[in-house]
Amino acid sequence: MRYIKLHEQVKVPVFKNIFYALCLICKADKMILIGYLVSIISDRVLSLFIQNILFLKVLLSLIDGGSSFSEYVKYLVLFLLISAALTILYFRFNYYRCVAVKRALKVLNNMVFKKAASLDVGCYEDPAFYDSYQRATLVLSAGYFDLLCYNVSAIIAGIITFICVITTVTVINPVYILFLLPVTLVFIIETFKSKEVYRRDLKMTKNNRVKAYIQRTMFLKEYSKDMRTSNIFAVLMKRFKAAIDANVKILKKYGVKLFIYSMVSSLFSDFIPVIGTYAYAGYEFVFKKTLTVSGFSVVLSSINSVRESTLEIAQGFDELTQMALYFQNLRDFFEYEPHIKDGDKNAGKFESLEFRSVSFTYPNASKKALDNLSFKITKSETVAIVGVNGAGKSTLVKLLLRFYDPNEGEILYNGVNIKEYNLESLRNAYGTVFQDYRNFAVSVFENIICRECDEKDKAAARTALIQSGVWEKIDSLPQKGDTVLTREFDENGAGLSGGENQKVSTARLFAKDFEIAVLDEPSSALDPIAEYRMYKNLIGITRGKTVIYISHRLSSAVLSDRIIVLGAGKIIESGTHRELMNSGGEYSKMFALQASSYKSAGKEEI
Repeated sequence: MRYIKLHEQVKVPVFKNIFYALCLICKADKMILIGYLVSIISDRVLSLFIQNILFLKVLLSLIDGGSSFSEYVKYLVLFLLISAALTILYFRFNYYRCVAVKRALKVLNNMVFKKAASLDVGCYEDPAFYDSYQRATLVLSAGYFDLLCYNVSAIIAGIITFICVITTVTVINPVYILFLLPVTLVFIIETFKSKEVYRRDLKMTKNNRVKAYIQRTMFLKEYSKDMRTSNIFAVLMKRFKAAIDANVKILKKYGVKLFIYSMVSSLFSDFIPVIGTYAYAGYEFVFKKTLTVSGFSVVLSSINSVRESTLEIAQGFDELTQMALYFQNLRDFFEYEPHIKDGDKNAGKFESLEFRSVSFTYPNASKKALDNLSFKITKSETVAIVGVNGAGKSTLVKLLLRFYDPNEGEILYNGVNIKEYNLESLRNAYGTVFQDYRNFAVSVFENIICRECDEKDKAAARTALIQSGVWEKIDSLPQKGDTVLTREFDENGAGLSGGENQKVSTARLFAKDFEIAVLDEPSSALDPIAEYRMYKNLIGITRGKTVIYISHRLSSAVLSDRIIVLGAGKIIESGTHRELMNSGGEYSKMFALQASSYKSAGKEEI
């Protein structure tokens, strides 16, 4: 097995990775490889052997042997027919290959998207994962699969051409083979070179990610106002310039090495074979008189064909070696096994939810986000979990939905550890609205139902939008609920305000059949009065259901059966609104601070 050794801990198997990539591309559409094989082999054999060597040798031999013109014409027509047939093969299969590339990229991108959707949510909070993910997707976006098939085909075509030409040269004089031996060193040199190229690109990954983020941010609507009303543009441009400067330093650092590798490779692939062959052929032709004009012409033409074919093989192996390193990233990505494992039980009708001595610390963090948390929620209960930012409220939701698993303790759904449940059935039991809500560039109805909608779905979505308090706005749009949100892909699309977008996102909850509702800061973009009204609607719609409100704003708390107050990942208070207000603890202080905003907002409403 051939390996590329990046450092002591990492060895990359070249041929294994290339074989893996070839299996992937053939699974997607094998016509890419077949198209390249037929078109490139026919092209190289035609141009480097049949036209440059065989055609020349036969015709010059006919002239040297004094053959008739009719025989000359006969061979000329034969070569013409062979050339025409190979040319037709080349263009026909090249067309098949071009069509297959589009189909294969669709399949491969779908595979990447499907795998990305199966990853742990924690992966998206890990910068190292983003670097790895970027390198994996680069394999597709940079056309590495297409280049892989090209290089494999070019190597095979080069080997076939090499064998044909070297056989012809050997017939003339085996000595000429000696001048080709230095070409074998090119493979070793190019292996070291490709390793350096990969190391260079690896060090540039983080800088490229910074550049990509800033380039993307410049075009996003949600950042446009801040860009124009603050100095953040200058800050980002400074970061952008720093990333470019860092890349320039990396390029300079590796530039000298790569230049030396290229020069040495050129010496063994170009200078020695060409000069040696030309010198010896001239010696045989001029001084020894042992080489005929036809033989001399064929030898000179042959050495160029051999040089081109061996160079193509060497360059092909060089690029395959480099691509093997990138395909390792793709293999690692596809072979990644999520830490959150599926159970085999289906989550049934909700009866109870319990956190039992749960503690959790984020990866690479030193402080616990949740510390020995214990509480129980029963069917039809409305519970508000409140606390200042950083108290651990959103972390609680992530554990509840198994985006992460606790480091200590357990979470029980109907008395069973949630690890024993099938992930899809567990998460489908919850109706969720997140504080970092997102609407998509599809129609309003599709945003609510989360699939292509028929008339029944649209009616359900319309009801949900009425319940979330945003239907009046949606009804005023040119295409009503069929209007696409954002104008990024549709010039007739609609741009909604922050509060309107949040209400659309909340409407998904109203349209879903759920066992327990989890609302993580669902009103962050709403004013206090709109927030209170939304909570009243939620209370009415979720009557008989279990509801968990996560918030640092206390409108939800007043309407809840029970309030749990978090602080530094621990429960510091628990009880009803009245009980907590009477106790004069942390909750009553928080409520007093927020009460003035509700009163002033109420006066403005009046």
